[in-house]
Amino acid sequence: MNNELIERPSWWKRNWKWAVPVGGCLTLIILFIALIAAGIFGVSKMFSGSEPYSYALGQATTNEQVIELLGEPIEVVGIMQGSINFSNGDGAADLAIPIKGPQGKGKVYVIGTKNNDTWTYSELEVRIERNSEVINLLDEGLQGLEETTDF
Repeated sequence: MNNELIERPSWWKRNWKWAVPVGGCLTLIILFIALIAAGIFGVSKMFSGSEPYSYALGQATTNEQVIELLGEPIEVVGIMQGSINFSNGDGAADLAIPIKGPQGKGKVYVIGTKNNDTWTYSELEVRIERNSEVINLLDEGLQGLEETTDF
């Protein structure tokens, strides 16, 4: 009888043929998801740091009619939609910001242009989800309400 121990190959030697492709694919998938998440986060931060976003949200959260329909506190939910462009002190924004309160949901819509560091808003309204009511946040007759920025 032979009392020799048979040495078993290591885990890596036994499994490298499937571990390399699976591990490589899994790493690529995780990196792809991380890049997409970083892109979404970066774009959201760019929108939420803009003057049209801040102004529109401020108007919506202090409007008595919006507070009556949605309740307080009103907060941003979900992902914003739209576009914002800047070039040499001029710009344009077209945003839809989803909001909600304890009594319902809605969206803040803002369209504005920036000339010589001054924003002019042509549309600023809240649309309530449950009854499709539209609340104009621009003063009647002042469809070109101006908000000056100090940059």
